[in-house]
Amino acid sequence: MDWLLEAFQKPDMIQAVLIISMVSAIGLYLGRLQLFGISLGVTFVFFTGILASHFGVVINPDILGFAQSFGLILFVYSLGLQVGPGFFSSFKKGGIELNLLAVSVVGTGLFLTLLLHYLTDISLSTMLGLFSGAVTNTPVLGAAQQTLLQIDPGAVAESTEMALACAVAYPMGVVGVIIAIVFLRKRFAGDEACQGKESADTKMNVSEFHVSNPAIFGKRIVEVMKLTPRHFVISRVWHDGKVSIPTSATKLEKDDHLLITSVKADVEAIKTLFGEEENVDWNKEDIDWNSVDGQLVSRCIVVTRERINGVKLGTLRLRNLYGINITRINRAGIELIASPTLRLQLGDRLTIVGEANAVKNVGKILGDEVKRLDTPNLMAVFIGIFLGMLVGIIPIWLPGLSMPVKLGIAGGPIVIGICMGAFGPRFHLTTYTTQSANLMLRQLGIVMYLVGLGIQSGAHFFETVFRPEGLVWIGLSSMLTLVPVLLVGFIASYFFKLDYPHNIGMLCGSMANPIALNYANTTVEGDEPSVSYATVYPLCMFLRVITAQLILMLFL
Repeated sequence: MDWLLEAFQKPDMIQAVLIISMVSAIGLYLGRLQLFGISLGVTFVFFTGILASHFGVVINPDILGFAQSFGLILFVYSLGLQVGPGFFSSFKKGGIELNLLAVSVVGTGLFLTLLLHYLTDISLSTMLGLFSGAVTNTPVLGAAQQTLLQIDPGAVAESTEMALACAVAYPMGVVGVIIAIVFLRKRFAGDEACQGKESADTKMNVSEFHVSNPAIFGKRIVEVMKLTPRHFVISRVWHDGKVSIPTSATKLEKDDHLLITSVKADVEAIKTLFGEEENVDWNKEDIDWNSVDGQLVSRCIVVTRERINGVKLGTLRLRNLYGINITRINRAGIELIASPTLRLQLGDRLTIVGEANAVKNVGKILGDEVKRLDTPNLMAVFIGIFLGMLVGIIPIWLPGLSMPVKLGIAGGPIVIGICMGAFGPRFHLTTYTTQSANLMLRQLGIVMYLVGLGIQSGAHFFETVFRPEGLVWIGLSSMLTLVPVLLVGFIASYFFKLDYPHNIGMLCGSMANPIALNYANTTVEGDEPSVSYATVYPLCMFLRVITAQLILMLFL
């Protein structure tokens, strides 16, 4: 059995893989257990790593550091790739408001840090260590340590204590945001009075309109569309009891009935344009669109042909050539209006209305072979990670700072991931990955990161926690985590009427907490938390790194 003992004791690559795998498996199993109806899920891997380190488990620090860093890179890049297709559209709709709320979380935390420093005897450097742990942002710790040593090269002990304070505060930073999510979920999830108006207004809607406005009688659809800035799709026209697929040259006559796809916020404007909305609910799940009329069918076609990737929808001229109508496009769970200028991406799901043979022919053009999407394009993944790392190490010089700010291994990859997901198709770069493949990369990355973080910070964790100052540190870090999150979370729900999914995603992003985001995603069905997280994360991470350095320079 000596070979087995040697495998677990010799600090080499084999031992690192064995221990990381074992700790991950145990943590994931324990994460399934529920306490008071709550399970921590993948978060428990972090605490399992702390326990392993406490009982003497040691891994080669270089190997452990690589596993931890590469895991974080995989997680944030995959997250950016997932939300990229809908990132910029979501930013236009509500991103400014989300970022303002997230910045208020950052500002509240920094104000509390300075206030607690003056109210207690704890040094500013230690308070910043608690702050970086409370917001689970290790780049803040690294930037603060570098600035501290640059101001005072002899402050090695203070720098070490800063790191220890971060390790003590980190668990509360993880659990605290999850606790806040639990409170917000019980209070606001499903509360219709506090659901975001934006979420409802931007939801796709299908309505029937009766043409009764004399101003548009006899006008072609292309002429009518110029009368309003709203964008919508007329998928069917009922004229004298006959159904047809309209073109831009179709004339609208009195008493025609139109089936229109738009966002819900535009319904009133469209009603004003055409004259009257029919009292028919076309959005019920049990509607069989193939039986709405006799000669037309409605099918969902998936874009799987690579040469279509990045092509503008209008250049394909599908409506004119085949007499079909594309009523909507689903991209990464986000419903989009079919616009001629919209660039198609692999994985887009197009709802097409037309005659059966015409729809079938369009399916051949677009691909509609779902099995092709099962194989992810790994080349694009590694190109994205490469570019993300380059962006992360670019020094950004700001006035008043004696050292540059960098986005680091967390900021660079998520920025490039978002850009690759949003703009990759424009350069005919296939960035599509199936939802299961993306989730696999994210889960693998976050588990590797948590194992490394737990083992790295667990050696002196308990002896520090059970010292008098350790208990004080835990109390202060709890305040730094819970007060900003709960305060801004309640303000966002009560006064800004931000819906629960976007609210918790914004809070997780403002606290740079991917572990809490992973938990938040289990409480909702859609990707709204991930989209909000990615919307606010880059700015908040950048602000925290800058302000941590500024505070040391101004107040130390």
